[in-house]
Amino acid sequence: MATAVTATVSFSSSKSSSLSSRTSIISPERIPFKKVPLQYRDVSVGGRVVSIRAQVTTEAPAKVAKESKKMEEGVVVNKYKPKNPYTGRCLLNTKITGDDAPGETWHMVFSTEGEIPYREGQSVGVIPDGIDKNGKPHKLRLYSIASSALGDFGDSKTVSLCVKRLVYTNDAGEIVKGVCSNFLCDLKPGAEVKMTGPVGKEMLMPKDPNATVIMLATGTGIAPFRSYLWKMFFEKHDDYKFNGLAWLFLGVPTCSSLLYKEEFEKMKEKAPENFRLDFAVSREQKNEKGEKMYIQTRMAQYAEELWQLLKKDNTFVYMCGLKGMEKGIDDIMVSLAARDGIDWLDYKKQLKKAEQWNVEVY
Repeated sequence: MATAVTATVSFSSSKSSSLSSRTSIISPERIPFKKVPLQYRDVSVGGRVVSIRAQVTTEAPAKVAKESKKMEEGVVVNKYKPKNPYTGRCLLNTKITGDDAPGETWHMVFSTEGEIPYREGQSVGVIPDGIDKNGKPHKLRLYSIASSALGDFGDSKTVSLCVKRLVYTNDAGEIVKGVCSNFLCDLKPGAEVKMTGPVGKEMLMPKDPNATVIMLATGTGIAPFRSYLWKMFFEKHDDYKFNGLAWLFLGVPTCSSLLYKEEFEKMKEKAPENFRLDFAVSREQKNEKGEKMYIQTRMAQYAEELWQLLKKDNTFVYMCGLKGMEKGIDDIMVSLAARDGIDWLDYKKQLKKAEQWNVEVY
């Protein structure tokens, strides 16, 4: 370590009181220094007692950049913005819920020609056509990307979304349609779509191919997890081969609302040791106590196992969907953590700091 020492030397004898020498030894390089308190010490020099007062300055420790546990390297954000969106085309748009499902959900694929270089876990913005009630262009809406970086066609030139059509009745008894969701669900192949992004780093996948990845989704919150799972189990990469455990919990109201069910079941057949799949169908399933099977109810059946996994430093939890789902999961973990003398909410903060607890809810 480079140092600079400035010392004042004085002899205790009165005969030498006029003798004073000041010596500076300085590193030839200009570097930042950090001062430390003055140090006093008596030493013997040639039989005389010498009092030395020295101030030593040392190089300030360099700041070490925190290395992310996620696949952040080279991630692009905000390449396209609302004032300069990318215009893609709808290539495919198909309903993926049953006719008796409470609401429609559609899977759609758009061309990007590789111009929106997204990663698994990111989102894109969509600016619907038309103007609002004030005569201004509609504002963008963000949607989690439902395809891997290679895209559904495997050529890195498309992006896929999973969108639920929003239709509801307001207090006045009027039917209200969500602007962007209905715009998207009504698209026909060939139609142009203005997109922005990609955005977001919260939901990026972990780097560790041996990690345990616990995915908690409700409804269209499944989108980022479909992107993870395609990369893990349907694709081959020279620099990535998943050897860990992927455990998906998906909560929906009815069986006809289960999204991408056939895809996930194929993954489970392909990699039974690496993929676990649990559905929670609230209107059709109940637990042993007769309670409706919400996602937290299903997780409670594996509570002890999940808690043991959460104590490992290579377990990553990702949550996407309705805002209220996190509280239900907290309720499960509080008592489990308490048995080990751990405050769950404090522990969750540590997990968040370590990038092991990742939430995107709406």
